[in-house]
Amino acid sequence: MSHQTTRRTFLKTTAAAAAASALPDWARAAGAGRKPNIVLIMADDLGYEGLSCYGATSYKTPVLDELARTGIRFSHCYAQPLCTPSRVQIMTGRYNFRNYTQFGMLEPKERTFAHMLKAAGYATCAVGKWQLWRKGKGTLPEQAGFDDHCLWQVKTKGRRYWHPRIQVNGKLHKEMTAKYGPDVFADHACAFIEKNKDRPFFLYYPMVLTHSPFPPTPDSGVTPPTPERAGKNGKGGSDKKYFVDMVAYTDKMVGRIVKKLDALGLRENTLILFTGDNGSPRNITTKMHNGQIRGGKGNTNDAGTRVALVANWSGAIPAGRVCEDLVDFSDFMPTLAEVGGGKPPAGVTLDGRSFLPQLRGQTGNPREWVLCHYDPKWGKWKFSRSARDKRYRLYHDGRLFDTVQDVLEKKPIPAGQGSAEAEAARRKLQKVLDTIK
Repeated sequence: MSHQTTRRTFLKTTAAAAAASALPDWARAAGAGRKPNIVLIMADDLGYEGLSCYGATSYKTPVLDELARTGIRFSHCYAQPLCTPSRVQIMTGRYNFRNYTQFGMLEPKERTFAHMLKAAGYATCAVGKWQLWRKGKGTLPEQAGFDDHCLWQVKTKGRRYWHPRIQVNGKLHKEMTAKYGPDVFADHACAFIEKNKDRPFFLYYPMVLTHSPFPPTPDSGVTPPTPERAGKNGKGGSDKKYFVDMVAYTDKMVGRIVKKLDALGLRENTLILFTGDNGSPRNITTKMHNGQIRGGKGNTNDAGTRVALVANWSGAIPAGRVCEDLVDFSDFMPTLAEVGGGKPPAGVTLDGRSFLPQLRGQTGNPREWVLCHYDPKWGKWKFSRSARDKRYRLYHDGRLFDTVQDVLEKKPIPAGQGSAEAEAARRKLQKVLDTIK
């Protein structure tokens, strides 16, 4: 054997050993060869009822249904009622009372999951909707830890669907006439995966679908609106009858990501997470197996805050499970830290807890409550703060609701007049609210 061959073998062995030592403890124990890739997809304005695997009959979501069937579906995942508050919370692992100061803005001092994973050796990319920079204030994608981005609503608004205004790595992309925004984002996401197939990557995909306006999709079978008809903000040709097609196209875009991972042989080393940023639009009613649900975006009840959470990881997540544990958006940061071996920001209070054990079929450390601190500082929406368990929600003003029997929270339970279970929940949740100053 030559000296060069010996040296080459030594270097490869040393590199492999270094890579193994950088793996999180659970990955080494599982025999993983490298850090897992992470794909986090978040639909815009799509409550839990938007997926057929959650009981919807108005829509067909075969890709997401299959991810749930071969992975895990969470029954109790809660977001904030509006888009920016949810984005701030999921990206930082912190409740809004700690870091939310203005609608459409992320404070530049905040450390995100992209900062954390980038420091842990991940290539990072964001595609889709940004909405975290407003009037010269906030955080740009590159400042938030993303190496690569293809995003709508960074410094400019305009159209998000047909003939979109999209920024790619700091520059406005000018060749967008006749293109459909969700296809552009999926193209970029797939190119990012291809480029980084030989190293760990983190893809954050906050979708523009299914937010209004509701223009036809490329699969609607109608001629798309021209730039002139679509108008400056894309509202021309909007009709809520196309919402069904938009849900289907959401599923299709998830399918494109899954197919790309399959084609590159990356599924067994990739955690896929799918959720939504808040409830569905208020003018959308969804038929379910057991009735119907009207969208509740902006409301703090289940219709506004309960979202889907589907996780899939071939070979690492036991298939076909439904988890009843509570999860909220502050939990994603610590979960991704444990998955990727990242270190959460030092000296910063995080409010979440990792649900990686639940993904792997273990008991973990389930929550007893989740918090909704809602102060949107925008439009007609009003301040409220509430804590809830799987059944009861208590507001800062003392209103207690049974969210199982009273889903839309129409009949508060008078203090001292509820069942023993309800009054015990009131005392428990009041202690939670008392700790928030």
